[in-house]
Formats: sequence, structure tokens, C-alpha cells
Amino acid sequence: MSPIQQFIEYSIVGIAAGGIYALIALGIIVIFKSSRTFNFAMGEMMMLSAYFFYAAAVTFALGPVLGLIVALIGSIAVALLIERVAIRPMLGRPFIAVVMVTFGIGSIIRGIVGMVWGPNDLQIPAILSRSPIMLGDIFVPGKTARAFAIAVVIVLALIAYLRYSRAGVALRAAAADAVTAYSMGIDVRRVIAFTWVIAAVTGCISGVLMANVNTLTPHLGMVALNVLAVVILGGMASIGGVLVSGLIIGWLEAITGLFLPTEFREITPYVLALIVLLVRPNGLFGSKEVERI
Repeated sequence: MSPIQQFIEYSIVGIAAGGIYALIALGIIVIFKSSRTFNFAMGEMMMLSAYFFYAAAVTFALGPVLGLIVALIGSIAVALLIERVAIRPMLGRPFIAVVMVTFGIGSIIRGIVGMVWGPNDLQIPAILSRSPIMLGDIFVPGKTARAFAIAVVIVLALIAYLRYSRAGVALRAAAADAVTAYSMGIDVRRVIAFTWVIAAVTGCISGVLMANVNTLTPHLGMVALNVLAVVILGGMASIGGVLVSGLIIGWLEAITGLFLPTEFREITPYVLALIVLLVRPNGLFGSKEVERI
């Protein structure tokens, strides 16, 4: 394999992974825009959704289609429970207090998964074809390419929905000024709950895709650490920016793994995010009105 061909293959695989990063990051950003809550439990929510899929599809033998439907319903129910019981009472409290609540929620979810399913890796039913895709002489793993296509379609559909639908208008109004939105008849609490539903859906689909490309493991939620760099790079205010920043981070990780030892893959995205923040403190697509952590 020539160096150029190897570079192209690594780039394609990295960009494909970045599509899933963008899907996860979208769930984080919509919550932040509506309530200024940074959800550090997003990775664990994604992992729990994948275990819901495993339980429905394998343990109860419902098959992949019904398994995905059950996983979506379960994920939405958990997200609404978290929002109603843990997040809503904390609105208006100091930012760090709310962040610590989401940390605690993530720890609880990890503990529950460990008690119910144990520490071993599990194999979920294949929902993506393994047949490779050949672009001339360039080999692209079939599961990776199809997961990327699904993730990008969902991200673009959600971006279009949030941009042109009434729900999207309400979200932008609540994000701009919650008090004014209340006075205009917008139920801000319902908007916030709706963003948690979006996060549940994006987390469920990305969790199932990630577990299908690799395996289902209790460490699946750690991928959210990579997504943190996506969010920082794109800017906390930009829903559309997560797609671009996700593809950049995915590509950068893959190329770093090609030219440098594996351990550098973990830090390179944050180095890039730090450099961008020094030049553009609000990220590539962020706005000055949004606070960062």
C-alpha cells in the first residue's frame, strides 16, 4: 500500500468516526443552549441506550428493529426522568453545581450497568453490513461507512428541523432570553425537556452504532471525552458547527494514529481545541454571548 493510499484510507475512517462524534455532540449542545447545562452524563446515557438495545434484541429476543424501538423509548424515558428529577430543580443554581449533578448521574448509570450486565464485553446483533466499500483501490470498512452515513443524515435532519420548525424557534428564543420567551407564551421548561429528548435520541442511535462497529462494553461512554473536544472546537452556541468540528476531530485522531504512537490520539484533539480557543475564544462557530467551561 502506497503512503498516499494509506493516508486516504485513514482519513476516510477518521472522518466516518467524526460523523458519530457530531451526532453525540449535537445532544450536548441542544441541552446547553436551552438551559446552560453541560451534560457530562451524555456518554453514560449513550452507553445505557446500547445496553437497552442488547437487552431487548438479545435477552428478550425481540430482534434488531424492535430492539432499537425499545432502546429509543427507554432512552427517552431515562432522559425525561433525569431532567425532571435532577436537572429542573437545579435550574438557576451555580453552573458548577449543575455540572456536578450530571457527573453524579453518570456515575450512577455506570454503577447500574455494572450491576445488571457486568464488566464483560458483549456482542450485539449486526445492524450494519460488513461488506466493504471500495473507492477505486481505497478500502473502506463497511460498518464504519454505513454508520457514518446514518449519523450524518440524522445530524442534518435534526439541524434542519431545529432551524425551520416551531420547536426550533422556541428553542432559539429560550436560549436567547428565557424571561422574554416566558412572557411570549413559550413554555421554557417544556423546551428544556424537549432538548433532553433530542439528546436521548442522538445518544441512543450513536450508542447502538458505536457498539455495532466495535463491541458493547461498559467503557463505551468514554467516547464522550473525545466529543468534548468537538464541542469546544465548534463552539457551544453552534448546532450546525458540531458536524464540521466532529469531522475535523475524527480525521485528526485517525491521522495522528497513522504518524504518531497511539497514545497521542487522545491528546491531539485537545491540543487543537486549545489552539483554536487561543485565537477564537468561543470556538470556530461560537458566539460571544455563550459562556464556556
